[in-house]
Amino acid sequence: MPARTHTRPHPAPRGDGAEIRLPWWALALPTLAFVTLLLLILDPSDAHAAPAEPTLTRLLEWTRQLIAR
Repeated sequence: MPARTHTRPHPAPRGDGAEIRLPWWALALPTLAFVTLLLLILDPSDAHAAPAEPTLTRLLEWTRQLIAR
């Protein structure tokens, strides 16, 4: 036996505009992220160079030598 679907007897009332209410964090978090990234871009003096020989490079080289044996 199929279940009945409930339909509205008339279309939903339309207002003079869409009323969408966002929570405070829906605008605050993207704004905070944008400002943080902008400050990181504008202040490159805090950037540090990578070490001369990264650990990943040494690990890959060791793995290559191990396989080559």
